Amino acid sequence: MTYKNIYLDEIGVRAEITTFAPEGKTMEQHVMLHVEPNGDLFDKQIERLLKAEEHIAALTPSLKKVFKRYFFSDIVNQAPLVPEDETCAMSFIQQPPLDGSKAAVWIYLTEAESIKKEGDTAIVRNNGYEHFWQMGKYETQGNSYTQTQMLLYNYEEMLENHDMTIERNCIRTWFFVRDVDILYKGMVEARKANFFSQGMTEKTHFIASTGIGGVPQDTRSILVLDTYAIKGIANNQQHYLYARTHLNPTSEYGVTFERGAVIEYGDRKHVIISGTASINNKGEVVHAGDIVKQTHRMWENVETLLKEGGATYNDVMQIIVYLRDTSDYNMVKKMFEEKFPQTPYVITLAPVCRPKWLVEMECMAVIPNSTKEYKDF
Repeated sequence: MTYKNIYLDEIGVRAEITTFAPEGKTMEQHVMLHVEPNGDLFDKQIERLLKAEEHIAALTPSLKKVFKRYFFSDIVNQAPLVPEDETCAMSFIQQPPLDGSKAAVWIYLTEAESIKKEGDTAIVRNNGYEHFWQMGKYETQGNSYTQTQMLLYNYEEMLENHDMTIERNCIRTWFFVRDVDILYKGMVEARKANFFSQGMTEKTHFIASTGIGGVPQDTRSILVLDTYAIKGIANNQQHYLYARTHLNPTSEYGVTFERGAVIEYGDRKHVIISGTASINNKGEVVHAGDIVKQTHRMWENVETLLKEGGATYNDVMQIIVYLRDTSDYNMVKKMFEEKFPQTPYVITLAPVCRPKWLVEMECMAVIPNSTKEYKDF
């Protein structure tokens, strides 16, 4: 694993880059781009971010973009100004970066035999696997329950067209919910009903996920869905993370997602950590009202999940941090700078699904592996 922070002085963008490049194997890279506001309006800031994307892409031509997620401060007015990228999947969400800029972007790149975009989905084919990143899906009719229901129904249809199912092939989901304190419940109930209809229960498994506050670009939409599925993995190539010493099964408080997941390949393991906050193994919020103690407990919970998956914080490739209160930003930023001086991360304004949670984080890690049981990534 290599970490690199590049400041592009001529355009005022900071690039945080993590690269996993085992010798003779497929390379992967995560990039976080942060733009200096410099008093510019959005059109100039996004122009500089796009120039930075070109610069980063030119550093390693063998890497191709798979997806980009933009974090906006005012999505209704900003999203229409971003040009479509025909080479990768794209996701837009209003979760304002708290560094004072109007936008930030997370980019995932990899080497592959082919990367093809079909509508909102990037399909990465490599070594007998097909990776489906479907990004930025939303509906415009109905309440949060109905829109979740339709999004998952349409997702099932896409998977079925490629000989897959949610239960067998879906690895990761993100649900970004408008007015999460009010509308989260409808999403939770619709997801639960869908998963049960697919044969997923607390006795089988659910899906690693983040459910968090976020505003869609269409004013009629209540939520946005991003997803990741893999075709070509065996049933035993994926297992789930629980950290029972620190966390309880999510079904005990009525939600249906896994705390984390590990996907094992011949040459590496991907460790995916769901949105995680300051919670104990009874499902209770810990350290209500204390952002510092909540951040420390959140770190401890994530570290325990990573350890169960065979990883440490040194293996993490990217982090997204969600804050409920903008006034906590300077404190949390200082804490993350000290603990993660190299790891790419972004801190956004995004209320967590319980009002007493002040902060949440998610991350992805990759660790070397060596087994002949599975094909390489």
